[in-house]
Amino acid sequence: MRALLSFVLASVLSCVALPAAAGGVLVLGDSIGAGYGLPPEAGWVHALGERLDTVCPGMPVHNASVSGETSAGGRRRLPELLDRHEPGVVVIELGGNDGLRGLPVAELRANLAAIVETARAAGARVLLLGMRIPPNYGPAYTESFAAAFDTVAEAASVAYVPFLLEGIALDESLMQADGIHPNAAAQPAIAAKVWPALKPLVGSQCDNGDEEG
Repeated sequence: MRALLSFVLASVLSCVALPAAAGGVLVLGDSIGAGYGLPPEAGWVHALGERLDTVCPGMPVHNASVSGETSAGGRRRLPELLDRHEPGVVVIELGGNDGLRGLPVAELRANLAAIVETARAAGARVLLLGMRIPPNYGPAYTESFAAAFDTVAEAASVAYVPFLLEGIALDESLMQADGIHPNAAAQPAIAAKVWPALKPLVGSQCDNGDEEG
C-alpha cells in the first residue's frame, strides 16, 4: 500500500507545473548566437550559461542558433523547439540576416511578433535582442529596420536589449575580418550585455545572491 501511495504521489508531482527555471533558456538566433567562426565554448551563449549557473545551478541553456537564419526561419522552427525543450525563457536573436538581405521590414516585424506570441503561448518568458544594419542600406531602411525591434518590444512589453552589438560592431578589435561577426574577444561583452535583461526572467527561485546583479 505504501509503495502504491508513493507511486501516486510521484505521478501527481510530475504533473505539477514547474517554475521558469525547469525548462531552461532557449536561444533562437542566427550566426551571432551560433558564434560563427568560433568553437562553441568560446561563444557568448556559452558564457551566458556559465553565468546563469551561478544563480540557478543546473539550469540548461539550449542554443538553437543557426548561421544564416532569418526571422521567418526562426518562426518556422520555434514550435518544434518549444515542444522539445519546454523552455521557461526564450531569447530571440534574429533579424540581422533579414536586414543584410534587404527583406521587407514589415515581414521582420510580423515574424518577431509571431515568435513572441508563440513563445508566450507555450508559457515562456521572452527576451528580445535588437540588431542594427550598416548605413549603406540607406537611412530609410536602416531606421525602419531598427524601429521594428522597438515596436515589437513595446507592443508586447517584453524584456529588451535595443542593440546587442552596441559598442562592439564599430570596434575593429572586437570584430572578425568580415566586419559582420564578433570575434572571441567580444563574446564576454555580449554576454554581459544580455545578462541584466535575462536574470530577472529566470525566476527568483533561482537567485542565490549573485553579487554581479
